[in-house]
Amino acid sequence: MTSPSPSRRHLLQAAGLTLAGSAFATFAARPARAEAPPEQISIAVIGDGRTGLWGSLDVGTGAPKLAADLGTKIVWHPGFTASAPVMEAIKGGAVDFSFATATAVVLAVAARVPIVPLAAYALPRNEVDLLVHTDSPIQTAADLQGKTIAHQNGTTGTYSLIKFLESGGLRLSDVNAVSLTGADAFTAFAQGSVDGWIHWQPASALALARLAGKARALPGVQTYDYAFYVARPDLADAHPATAAKLVRIIRDTQQYVAAHPDETVAQWAAEGGFAPGSLEEKVNRQLIVDARLSDSGAVALQPVDATAAAATQDLADNFESLGVLKTKADVRGFLLAPKFDAVRQIVADALKA
Repeated sequence: MTSPSPSRRHLLQAAGLTLAGSAFATFAARPARAEAPPEQISIAVIGDGRTGLWGSLDVGTGAPKLAADLGTKIVWHPGFTASAPVMEAIKGGAVDFSFATATAVVLAVAARVPIVPLAAYALPRNEVDLLVHTDSPIQTAADLQGKTIAHQNGTTGTYSLIKFLESGGLRLSDVNAVSLTGADAFTAFAQGSVDGWIHWQPASALALARLAGKARALPGVQTYDYAFYVARPDLADAHPATAAKLVRIIRDTQQYVAAHPDETVAQWAAEGGFAPGSLEEKVNRQLIVDARLSDSGAVALQPVDATAAAATQDLADNFESLGVLKTKADVRGFLLAPKFDAVRQIVADALKA
């Protein structure tokens, strides 16, 4: 996957631009119609884009290349560490389409980032791990009191940590929660600078494999939130059929990935995501088989519904009560707003194809 001309630095500079007052203008209701695709679609990528769903879409795993299938130029923006920073790029107008966890959607709604929710799915329940050292006395959620736990603030890891602590009668304030990116958290954990680290796949499974018996995952840690695909209004309003087709291709590609793990990891290796026959290839293959990757649930991609909206509102309420989110946000109302009914129906029709 080739990096586009706008650099990561330029994306974040763009994110600081002041939004026009029309950012949350009502999404125009319109019937489905024939439409020309846009000249290009800019897609945010978490990671380097050589593995995962975007890597498969870029080279056309099990289907034509994405650009050819959509009839438009695809501009990839790799290098994001999580979906929350992607919202900054959307806010600045540098990204048209992206994967977004519920945590990122909550933060986007609170910050009035102009997004149109197109589709959603429940993240795998076992997508996250909370790692502790093998010789650590920590066995349960209650044992985390006063411990230093690494997480990436405002992400799925944060919400899973909040919910796991609740199971032991604790709050986030009962631990020393330090925010670190995945790479920095792995280093801190491996060096013994933190007592535990919570993160998603494949990073946590790779960490367990690389530390070879020096770490273990606590039982009972789960993922509770949803993942979404969102677009800027400029794409979803002017080209709803193209946006819906992109959603359908994502679902179909993930279904192919799930059914062909050997072919998929071989392709990711060929793209330079990892060395053929490496530990990374073995771990990623198993995560596909076990359906533990963030993308795994996209096999059941659906238009945003009341269940996804309610779960995401619960996340927002938790974040607000614990100070992760500074203001209350009516996320449920936003996700189910009538202004999105037209595009929701177009997406639903596309997914039936």
